Amino acid sequence: MKKALIIVDYSNDFVASDGKLTCGEPGQEIEQNIHQKIETYNSNEDLIFYLMDYHHENDPYHPETKLFPPHNIVGTEGRNLYNSLKPQYDSIKHSNHVFWIDKTRYSAFFSTNLDSLLRERHIDTVEIVGVCTDICVLHTAVDAYNLNYQIIIPKNCVASFNQAGHEWALTHFENSIGAVVE
Repeated sequence: MKKALIIVDYSNDFVASDGKLTCGEPGQEIEQNIHQKIETYNSNEDLIFYLMDYHHENDPYHPETKLFPPHNIVGTEGRNLYNSLKPQYDSIKHSNHVFWIDKTRYSAFFSTNLDSLLRERHIDTVEIVGVCTDICVLHTAVDAYNLNYQIIIPKNCVASFNQAGHEWALTHFENSIGAVVE
């Protein structure tokens, strides 16, 4: 098994108390767990992918414009990694095993080069962490399943603003796409 860590949308807008579309406390409570995962992957020089939501303000063509308030707007503090993950990323971002990829839809795979980068490096397993469990983490996991990756979801490293959705997604990961939920 050769695996990579995928960090989904762990930004100020999704996690900080004053974030534009925050999951708040549940997202804040997983910070140290994600931080430790990154430390472990980095110390082993295993692949780390930061996938970050990317929006332009008042984009009339983006479907989320009608669903959610403006969030993760290019050039704003809201799009920066939350709290300790920002300096951690800044200290490792020039490593050849660390990647930042902007994404414009829920799934980290949609219209990005993530799948190509994983396949070129013979990755067969992805460990997915971040927010929101029942939106972007879910869509990323389903696409990973459809692309034949093995999937690990550490439940202490995912969160949502919707606790019922979070619990449903954890069950869905395990029962419908065969992910290891640990």
